Amino acid sequence: MTPIQYQECIDACIKCMNACNYSYVSSLKKYDLELLRDTIRMDRECADICGYAIQAMSRQSPFVAEICRLCAEICEACAEVCSLNVHTHCKDCIEACRECAEACRQISEAVAVYA
Repeated sequence: MTPIQYQECIDACIKCMNACNYSYVSSLKKYDLELLRDTIRMDRECADICGYAIQAMSRQSPFVAEICRLCAEICEACAEVCSLNVHTHCKDCIEACRECAEACRQISEAVAVYA
């Protein structure tokens, strides 16, 4: 696959990474940090794997399928954890995570077919 074919997934990863980073920072500003501990942890984890997936696709890593598959799993886990909260930033994060998970699964499956 070429970088152009990855662009939609890269865009979804960027959106998700930004939403997770925003949710992370916003959660740290809340008074109920103990209740948001898992959300904060997953936001960081998800933002980090999205950043790594972006890099892998950009450099056409031979491990794109595996990295995108893992990214999709972490995005889904992050969306699940965020769904336990009522904050607006969590709701935005859920949407971005689900979109990213779908885009990453599509790339993972497409790359696996060509491999």
